[in-house]
Amino acid sequence: MKQVARTFDLLTELEKNFPNKVDMLCKKRGGQWIKYSVKEYVKYSHLISYALNYLGYGNKDKAITICQNRPEWNFLDMGLNMANMVHIPVYPTLSAEDYLYIFKHSDAKIIFVDSESSFKKIEPIVQKMERPCRIIIIDKTESHESLNDLYEIGEKHKAEVRDGIERLKKEIKTEELASIIYTSGTTGTPKGVMLSHQNLMFNSYGHAVKQTVTSDQKMLSFLPLCHIYERSMNYEYQYIGISIYYAENIGTIAKDLSECHADGFCAVPRVREMMYGKREAAGKNLKGIKKRIYSMAWEFANKYDNYNTNWFYNYKRDLYDKLVYCKWRENLGGNEMLIVSGGSSIQAKIVRLFNAAKLHIYEGYGMTESSPVIAVNNPVEGINVIGTVGKPMEGTILKIAEDGEILTKGPHVMLGYYKDPEQTKEVIDNEGFLHTGDIGTLVDGKYLKITDRKKEIFKLSLGKYVAPQVIENMLKESSYIENCIVVGENQKFASAIIIPDMERIHFWAAKHNVTYNDNEELVKNPKVLAKIHSEVEEVNAKLAPHEKIKREKVVIGEWTTANNMLSQTLKLKRANIHKKYSKIIDGIYKN
Repeated sequence: MKQVARTFDLLTELEKNFPNKVDMLCKKRGGQWIKYSVKEYVKYSHLISYALNYLGYGNKDKAITICQNRPEWNFLDMGLNMANMVHIPVYPTLSAEDYLYIFKHSDAKIIFVDSESSFKKIEPIVQKMERPCRIIIIDKTESHESLNDLYEIGEKHKAEVRDGIERLKKEIKTEELASIIYTSGTTGTPKGVMLSHQNLMFNSYGHAVKQTVTSDQKMLSFLPLCHIYERSMNYEYQYIGISIYYAENIGTIAKDLSECHADGFCAVPRVREMMYGKREAAGKNLKGIKKRIYSMAWEFANKYDNYNTNWFYNYKRDLYDKLVYCKWRENLGGNEMLIVSGGSSIQAKIVRLFNAAKLHIYEGYGMTESSPVIAVNNPVEGINVIGTVGKPMEGTILKIAEDGEILTKGPHVMLGYYKDPEQTKEVIDNEGFLHTGDIGTLVDGKYLKITDRKKEIFKLSLGKYVAPQVIENMLKESSYIENCIVVGENQKFASAIIIPDMERIHFWAAKHNVTYNDNEELVKNPKVLAKIHSEVEEVNAKLAPHEKIKREKVVIGEWTTANNMLSQTLKLKRANIHKKYSKIIDGIYKN
């Protein structure tokens, strides 16, 4: 595998190594898969670069894309970079206020949107800008300028601009700016992370060489391409020549996996938590010997040890696979899978269960500012140390500061924040080390373990520090707890607000003859509260005295991106949650 210098060099390698691949990039629309070959990928990307060059764009002009995952995102990504423009992918779900800020701050000259409905949403915001900004619709439309129009312009004028584009491609240096990604963040104004061609390609190549998947396999993509995590994996797949299938939407993941017979995907822990919950629920309706077998297989998988070589242990795994686990895979297309996990820490029991079922989860760690991967477990070497995010990327430096903060240095570290040298200096020190803001430790001196966010650790009034994320992850190991937040800054003790898993609570209530009229009444039932408390106490038994949850409050609700309780990467927006439940938190500490 050749390490390429610029993003668009991937096209050259694809054309060279996989010229006859017919399903390089695929999208699902209206229940049907639409496939684009390597040749079409190369063709449409170049037509976009020709059109943009002819229209006078280039010289690091900024272009924004606002769209769902689709092959055209890649055409634009490559076309923009070949035309010496800067690609700024943005979430389709931002508020009007955030859009306006990014449009103005980025100096964008063109905005690409999915459809006419997206155009109607974005146009009024663009009109508030002080300078003109072109809007182009990706879908073919007669009412406004579309991507199809760019193809036509590119085709019409390619003879006069092609040589110029080829000269540009040769002149663009690997250290030049290729993309700006605005961080979603949990607080504050979005920051524009400047990433070079080197950042993007070094990182993608670094974890591409660790994969065991091959060019004859398929991956399903459903996390937003505008986020660096999925984007990096997207490049990685292209490095290897893997066919990429873009899911129709988040609700069709299981169906799409099955239809395209995918060999893997990447996801944030929340997706796997939901899949875990469905597998758990599947066993509840069974009866007799089937229920007994399922329960035994379930318990075995939850405690599965990757490194146990005992023949009888592996015989039991193979037996459970034939009886139970293979059916899980059949629901997802039937293949053994490689699943990459990132975005936040994942519960150990989920990793063990999926690994037992040959749905191998490899956890990694990174951030937008590091393009993103800093460390990852390694399929090639068979390294999958549960509870860690693996070894640091080869070619990078990682060290743990005196206060426990993870620092990293190397070709993966961003150029800086756009128009914000002061913020850049705050996170990249004079030695070139990126200060991640995460707290971690090295297990056995080589495997990185993330323990918490530096900014999220709080101090009790007694002077003791509490790392809430660690405790929250332990609490969510309980099948009765959907989500939770640990609170207690400047208080005498730590407490928790808990969102229960209502499906699990309903099942438990029926089993224990608990009657109720609605969910509100159910979660106030003393027996239910006692059950939740017992789950908390199991966690408390593993914690230091000052870390123990002294009081918990069970509430009904959902924490989602839509209600602004979670970030776009599904992390807790702590300030927003604190505000929403301020009266409840005050009540906890009133007495």
